[in-house]
Amino acid sequence: MNQTKQKFDLQGKVAIITGSSKGIGKAIARGLAEHGAHVVISSRDQESCDAVALELRQDDLLASAIACHIGKEDERKALVEKTTASLGGVDILVNNAAINPVFGPLEDAAEGIFDKIMDVNVKAPWMLSNLVLPSMQSRKGGSIINIASVEALTPGMGLGLYSTSKAALLMLTKNQAKEWGKYGIRSNALCPGLIKTKFSAALWQNEKILQKVERTLPSGRMGMPEEMVGMVCLLASDAGSYMTGGVYTADGGYMIAG
Repeated sequence: MNQTKQKFDLQGKVAIITGSSKGIGKAIARGLAEHGAHVVISSRDQESCDAVALELRQDDLLASAIACHIGKEDERKALVEKTTASLGGVDILVNNAAINPVFGPLEDAAEGIFDKIMDVNVKAPWMLSNLVLPSMQSRKGGSIINIASVEALTPGMGLGLYSTSKAALLMLTKNQAKEWGKYGIRSNALCPGLIKTKFSAALWQNEKILQKVERTLPSGRMGMPEEMVGMVCLLASDAGSYMTGGVYTADGGYMIAG
């Protein structure tokens, strides 16, 4: 194997990807598995996780399925404990699962909605990262990849609380990188733009919004989940060994669009 290609090799690595039964998470899980990692498919529903893990195994990839509602402390602990018990530890954590239950003005959101968004989008990635820390320390390194959003970088309309939670996730990423670098642990954030998933359907199914996206983006179109995979494989592997505390966009040019 040539040197550059070898740096992308993830054989022997264990990766947990939250929210990986569909959308961006599922695409990332497949990408990491295709590079040799044993991936742990995780989302709230065990059946959905089992189906994706089976799909990957049928393609001769290494995959396990452990359901986890990342908003629940006992389930977060169980996810990491079960992974460590069955696979020996964790090398890669992709904090992908997130929620956005509201679309509308800041002042219209109920207090409970704020708590729910912060719980799942900020607190859960923080707690999950803390839970995998001992394993990464004992393995002399690891990679945490937090999936944020371009909404963390510039305010859109109707996504105020979601944007706020994702902006907090960026600062969490930078602090993880700063504090845990001494253990050989890297932490980076990926900010996707508008990607065609069920999660973002409220946006791309709105003809007006879709037309605006297609008209203003340099790429002229929304992205697909598979287009997030390359950056994650880079950040997860030795090919990205000098990348930590970074915030990377994969947005079709959204951040430079007028």
